[in-house]
Amino acid sequence: MTKERDPAKTRRIILQAAFDSFHRHGFHASGLADILASTGVTKGALYHHFPNKLALGQAVVDELVGDYVAEWWLNPLDGMDDPIGGLAQVIQRRLSKDFPAILSLGCPLNNLAQEMAGVDKGMRQHIEGVYRFWRKGLARALRRGQQTGKVGANVDTDEAAAFIVAAIEGAFGQAKAAQSLDIFSECMAGLSGYLKTLRP
Repeated sequence: MTKERDPAKTRRIILQAAFDSFHRHGFHASGLADILASTGVTKGALYHHFPNKLALGQAVVDELVGDYVAEWWLNPLDGMDDPIGGLAQVIQRRLSKDFPAILSLGCPLNNLAQEMAGVDKGMRQHIEGVYRFWRKGLARALRRGQQTGKVGANVDTDEAAAFIVAAIEGAFGQAKAAQSLDIFSECMAGLSGYLKTLRP
Protein backbone atom coordinates (compact mmCIF):
# COMPACT_ATOMS: atom_id res chain seq x y z
CA MET A 1 0.00 0.00 0.00
CA THR A 2 1.28 3.46 -0.85
CA LYS A 3 2.12 6.14 1.67
CA GLU A 4 0.23 9.38 1.43
CA ARG A 5 2.82 11.73 -0.07
CA ASP A 6 0.32 13.91 -1.90
CA PRO A 7 -2.87 14.32 0.20
CA ALA A 8 -4.83 16.06 -2.54
CA LYS A 9 -3.97 13.35 -5.07
CA THR A 10 -4.78 10.59 -2.56
CA ARG A 11 -8.14 12.18 -1.83
CA ARG A 12 -8.93 12.40 -5.53
CA ILE A 13 -7.99 8.76 -6.07
CA ILE A 14 -10.36 7.69 -3.28
CA LEU A 15 -13.16 9.87 -4.62
CA GLN A 16 -12.79 8.52 -8.16
CA ALA A 17 -12.77 4.90 -6.99
CA ALA A 18 -15.87 5.54 -4.87
CA PHE A 19 -17.63 7.31 -7.76
CA ASP A 20 -16.93 4.38 -10.08
CA SER A 21 -18.16 1.85 -7.52
CA PHE A 22 -21.31 3.80 -6.61
CA HIS A 23 -22.12 4.28 -10.29
CA ARG A 24 -21.65 0.61 -11.15
CA HIS A 25 -22.93 -1.10 -7.98
CA GLY A 26 -24.84 1.51 -5.96
CA PHE A 27 -24.00 3.12 -2.64
CA HIS A 28 -25.12 0.33 -0.31
CA ALA A 29 -23.47 -2.45 -2.30
CA SER A 30 -20.11 -0.65 -2.39
CA GLY A 31 -17.87 -1.63 0.50
CA LEU A 32 -14.97 0.53 1.62
CA ALA A 33 -12.58 -2.41 1.29
CA ASP A 34 -13.71 -2.94 -2.30
CA ILE A 35 -13.33 0.77 -3.06
CA LEU A 36 -9.78 0.76 -1.69
CA ALA A 37 -8.75 -2.50 -3.35
CA SER A 38 -7.79 -0.97 -6.68
CA THR A 39 -6.32 2.29 -5.36
CA GLY A 40 -3.20 1.34 -3.42
CA VAL A 41 -4.42 3.70 -0.68
CA THR A 42 -4.38 2.63 2.96
CA LYS A 43 -7.49 2.45 5.11
CA GLY A 44 -5.86 4.98 7.41
CA ALA A 45 -5.50 7.45 4.53
CA LEU A 46 -9.16 6.97 3.65
CA TYR A 47 -10.29 7.70 7.20
CA HIS A 48 -7.96 10.68 7.33
CA HIS A 49 -9.93 12.27 4.51
CA PHE A 50 -13.39 10.81 5.16
CA PRO A 51 -14.53 9.79 8.67
CA ASN A 52 -17.12 7.35 7.31
CA LYS A 53 -18.73 6.04 4.15
CA LEU A 54 -21.53 8.61 4.27
CA ALA A 55 -19.04 11.49 4.33
CA LEU A 56 -17.27 9.88 1.37
CA GLY A 57 -20.59 9.58 -0.46
CA GLN A 58 -21.46 13.21 0.15
CA ALA A 59 -18.08 14.32 -1.16
CA VAL A 60 -18.54 12.16 -4.27
CA VAL A 61 -21.90 13.82 -4.91
CA ASP A 62 -20.63 17.36 -4.34
CA GLU A 63 -17.46 17.02 -6.38
CA LEU A 64 -17.46 14.21 -8.91
CA VAL A 65 -21.18 13.90 -9.61
CA GLY A 66 -21.34 17.68 -9.86
CA ASP A 67 -18.40 17.57 -12.28
CA TYR A 68 -20.18 14.87 -14.30
CA VAL A 69 -23.30 17.03 -14.68
CA ALA A 70 -21.23 20.07 -15.63
CA GLU A 71 -19.15 18.12 -18.16
CA TRP A 72 -22.11 16.41 -19.80
CA TRP A 73 -24.78 19.11 -19.80
CA LEU A 74 -23.53 22.58 -18.80
CA ASN A 75 -19.96 23.16 -19.99
CA PRO A 76 -20.90 22.62 -23.68
CA LEU A 77 -23.33 25.56 -23.35
CA ASP A 78 -20.78 27.99 -21.89
CA GLY A 79 -20.70 31.19 -23.91
CA MET A 80 -23.24 29.91 -26.46
CA ASP A 81 -25.57 32.51 -27.90
CA ASP A 82 -28.03 29.74 -28.81
CA PRO A 83 -28.46 27.37 -25.84
CA ILE A 84 -31.36 25.56 -27.53
CA GLY A 85 -29.18 24.63 -30.48
CA GLY A 86 -26.39 23.78 -28.04
CA LEU A 87 -28.61 21.43 -26.05
CA ALA A 88 -29.78 19.76 -29.26
CA GLN A 89 -26.12 19.15 -30.19
CA VAL A 90 -25.36 17.73 -26.75
CA ILE A 91 -28.34 15.37 -26.96
CA GLN A 92 -27.28 14.16 -30.41
CA ARG A 93 -23.72 13.62 -29.19
CA ARG A 94 -24.97 11.58 -26.24
CA LEU A 95 -27.20 9.51 -28.50
CA SER A 96 -24.31 8.68 -30.84
CA LYS A 97 -21.48 8.31 -28.33
CA ASP A 98 -22.69 7.22 -24.90
CA PHE A 99 -25.31 4.54 -25.53
CA PRO A 100 -23.46 1.70 -23.70
CA ALA A 101 -22.96 3.69 -20.50
CA ILE A 102 -26.49 5.10 -20.62
CA LEU A 103 -27.97 1.62 -20.89
CA SER A 104 -25.81 -0.31 -18.44
CA LEU A 105 -25.10 2.30 -15.77
CA GLY A 106 -27.62 5.11 -16.10
CA CYS A 107 -26.95 8.55 -14.65
CA PRO A 108 -24.93 8.55 -11.40
CA LEU A 109 -26.97 11.43 -10.00
CA ASN A 110 -30.30 9.77 -10.81
CA ASN A 111 -29.08 6.44 -9.41
CA LEU A 112 -28.05 7.98 -6.10
CA ALA A 113 -31.24 10.02 -5.88
CA GLN A 114 -33.37 6.89 -6.29
CA GLU A 115 -31.30 4.90 -3.80
CA MET A 116 -30.47 7.45 -1.12
CA ALA A 117 -32.87 10.42 -1.12
CA GLY A 118 -35.39 8.63 1.07
CA VAL A 119 -32.76 6.99 3.27
CA ASP A 120 -30.54 9.79 4.54
CA LYS A 121 -31.48 13.46 4.87
CA GLY A 122 -27.90 14.68 4.57
CA MET A 123 -27.28 12.75 1.38
CA ARG A 124 -30.60 13.92 -0.01
CA GLN A 125 -29.58 17.55 0.56
CA HIS A 126 -26.27 17.01 -1.24
CA ILE A 127 -28.04 15.32 -4.16
CA GLU A 128 -30.57 18.14 -4.39
CA GLY A 129 -27.64 20.59 -4.36
CA VAL A 130 -26.36 19.06 -7.60
CA TYR A 131 -29.83 19.14 -9.15
CA ARG A 132 -30.14 22.79 -8.15
CA PHE A 133 -26.72 23.53 -9.67
CA TRP A 134 -27.86 21.85 -12.91
CA ARG A 135 -31.19 23.70 -13.04
CA LYS A 136 -29.59 27.07 -12.34
CA GLY A 137 -26.92 26.48 -14.99
CA LEU A 138 -29.54 25.67 -17.61
CA ALA A 139 -31.71 28.62 -16.58
CA ARG A 140 -28.69 30.92 -16.94
CA ALA A 141 -27.99 29.58 -20.41
CA LEU A 142 -31.63 30.09 -21.43
CA ARG A 143 -31.62 33.66 -20.13
CA ARG A 144 -28.50 34.32 -22.19
CA GLY A 145 -30.44 32.96 -25.16
CA GLN A 146 -33.23 35.43 -24.41
CA GLN A 147 -30.72 38.27 -24.50
CA THR A 148 -29.47 37.16 -27.91
CA GLY A 149 -32.97 36.62 -29.28
CA LYS A 150 -32.59 32.83 -29.60
CA VAL A 151 -35.02 32.00 -26.77
CA GLY A 152 -38.52 33.44 -26.51
CA ALA A 153 -38.83 36.39 -24.14
CA ASN A 154 -41.94 34.86 -22.59
CA VAL A 155 -40.18 31.63 -21.59
CA ASP A 156 -39.97 31.07 -17.83
CA THR A 157 -36.36 29.94 -17.76
CA ASP A 158 -36.54 28.37 -14.29
CA GLU A 159 -39.56 26.26 -15.24
CA ALA A 160 -37.99 25.26 -18.56
CA ALA A 161 -34.74 24.27 -16.88
CA ALA A 162 -36.58 22.13 -14.31
CA PHE A 163 -38.54 20.38 -17.08
CA ILE A 164 -35.39 19.73 -19.15
CA VAL A 165 -33.60 18.15 -16.17
CA ALA A 166 -36.67 16.04 -15.38
CA ALA A 167 -36.89 14.85 -18.99
CA ILE A 168 -33.22 13.90 -19.14
CA GLU A 169 -33.26 12.06 -15.81
CA GLY A 170 -36.50 10.30 -16.69
CA ALA A 171 -34.96 9.14 -19.96
CA PHE A 172 -31.93 7.72 -18.14
CA GLY A 173 -34.11 5.91 -15.64
CA GLN A 174 -36.44 4.41 -18.24
CA ALA A 175 -33.58 3.29 -20.50
CA LYS A 176 -31.79 1.58 -17.63
CA ALA A 177 -34.95 -0.10 -16.33
CA ALA A 178 -36.00 -1.36 -19.76
CA GLN A 179 -32.42 -2.06 -20.92
CA SER A 180 -33.54 -0.44 -24.14
CA LEU A 181 -31.83 2.33 -26.00
CA ASP A 182 -34.98 2.93 -28.02
CA ILE A 183 -36.78 4.49 -25.06
CA PHE A 184 -33.87 6.86 -24.44
CA SER A 185 -33.93 7.91 -28.09
CA GLU A 186 -37.70 8.46 -27.94
CA CYS A 187 -37.39 10.58 -24.79
CA MET A 188 -34.61 12.67 -26.30
CA ALA A 189 -36.64 13.14 -29.49
CA GLY A 190 -39.50 14.40 -27.35
CA LEU A 191 -37.16 16.73 -25.49
CA SER A 192 -35.80 18.06 -28.78
CA GLY A 193 -39.34 18.81 -29.83
CA TYR A 194 -39.98 20.66 -26.59
CA LEU A 195 -36.83 22.73 -27.04
CA LYS A 196 -38.16 23.98 -30.37
CA THR A 197 -41.18 25.44 -28.57
CA LEU A 198 -38.82 27.71 -26.62
CA ARG A 199 -37.86 29.58 -29.79
CA PRO A 200 -39.21 33.14 -30.31
